[in-house]
Amino acid sequence: MSTAAAYAVSAPDGPFEKVAIERRELGPHDVLIDVKYAGICHSDIHTARNEWRGTAYPCVPGHEIAGLVAAVGSEVTRHQVGDRVGVGCMVDSCGHCEPCLAGEQQYCLNGIVWTYNSAVPETQQAGGNTLGGYSTQVVVTEGFVLAIPEGIGLDAAAPLLCAGITLFSPLRHWNAGPGKKVAIIGMGGLGHVGVKIAAAMGAEVTVLSHSLSKQEDGARFGAAHYYATGDRDTFKKLRGSFDLIINTVSADLPIENYLRLLRLDGTLVLLGLPENPYSIRASSLAGFRRSLSGSMIGGIPQTQEMLDFCAVHGIGAEIEVISADRIGEAYDRVIASDVRYRFVIDTATM
Repeated sequence: MSTAAAYAVSAPDGPFEKVAIERRELGPHDVLIDVKYAGICHSDIHTARNEWRGTAYPCVPGHEIAGLVAAVGSEVTRHQVGDRVGVGCMVDSCGHCEPCLAGEQQYCLNGIVWTYNSAVPETQQAGGNTLGGYSTQVVVTEGFVLAIPEGIGLDAAAPLLCAGITLFSPLRHWNAGPGKKVAIIGMGGLGHVGVKIAAAMGAEVTVLSHSLSKQEDGARFGAAHYYATGDRDTFKKLRGSFDLIINTVSADLPIENYLRLLRLDGTLVLLGLPENPYSIRASSLAGFRRSLSGSMIGGIPQTQEMLDFCAVHGIGAEIEVISADRIGEAYDRVIASDVRYRFVIDTATM
């Protein structure tokens, strides 16, 4: 066992407090990482505040982890001390089901081990729950440790481990690229990265946002067009326009209005998790052979592909780096949409 400094919350309405946590002893296939930066994802807030139910306390969130390898197990071959590495939403899976064998570990049929608030496998340490990246060190099996290429700062790379792959995966799966018209609904912590990636893939990118307040940023990130969904004329003007629409927001949207924006064989992909279920007419899909789908992060091979792609194209998240004692404040600001576009914790402040 080793001890790391961390920031934990002990109740849904409790403050974050500095604590000491134990990390498991380094196994033969394990990597010990000195965490340098940890991104704050909205799902961290949902979990810390028990909004999705089932949170085990004390809870140390954080699944956007960037740092340096401090030590490796005796049989580790993929990483060595000093390497720039990252860890995303998963730290283990069964490894032998069909999705796992296909490199789609996020759809493991036998249960994913999430980076935090997930039952620790008996093969690693009996009992307890995983503790995340709001800490100075983490131990992860080598198959779930990603290489962060030179060319991306570790701070800007951290949010790519969740936000980046969450957008890259559907864009790659539905073949965003030259000749394709792609719309991104929402330009927040997820959406702004999606605009950058889709533009770098060569697609013609449109942002659909409630207002035009971020229009200049959208153009800077690579969007060719920007429309306010608060304007009723937007849905008339853009009917039948897009091959692919990616919804990054969790609000209860009038989803049929967005389906009508699809071209023949177009797809609307849901990434956000709204509180209430959507209700749609079958005719909204049958007309123009439209599809409504969803996507969840990405597997380890594709996450590495995403990081390499972002390094080549100079893509990182737009960030505001904060000290650890400001996590609570940052949570409140995320809820108030007062960040452009992602908070990242400097773990040196722990």
